[in-house]
Amino acid sequence: MATIPANGPAASNPPNGPTPQNAPSLQCLAQYTKDFSFENPNAPRSLQPQQQTPNIAIQVNVNAKPLTLGDIEVELMIEGKAGEAPNLIFAFELVYGGVFRLTNIPQENVHPVIMIECPRLLFPFGRQIIADAVRQGGFPPLFIDPIDFASLYQQKAAEMAAEQAAQQKPPA
Repeated sequence: MATIPANGPAASNPPNGPTPQNAPSLQCLAQYTKDFSFENPNAPRSLQPQQQTPNIAIQVNVNAKPLTLGDIEVELMIEGKAGEAPNLIFAFELVYGGVFRLTNIPQENVHPVIMIECPRLLFPFGRQIIADAVRQGGFPPLFIDPIDFASLYQQKAAEMAAEQAAQQKPPA
């Protein structure tokens, strides 16, 4: 049995490419539930069989802030509700955080890594917390579909570019 170093076999590094000492890396140092609430305001009435499937609305946001040189806290915020007031079935809000260390990542890639890769790593854990809470609230578990954080990032970047263009446009 061969032993391969944690950074992969030395032969995989091209002659002028990254070495194990300067290879880009993203480490998750910690992850945690920062804030969570689940509401079942109309129980036990809401637990009775429903005539139709409730409309489920989900909103996702990502925030990040630097902690120390190279360490970033990323917060994945997921809010959702089933039904509408006054017949709200359930509602939840989750802020799931992680501390990530970015090493040797080119500056032009730092923001996409923080806003795409970090929430992508956090999402399955937040999804499970929500599914368990909904199930413990008396409902079938809510499994949120996977989220394409790259598309969300591109969409947000396009929106910001359009806003900047509109602000720079001289008034007519």
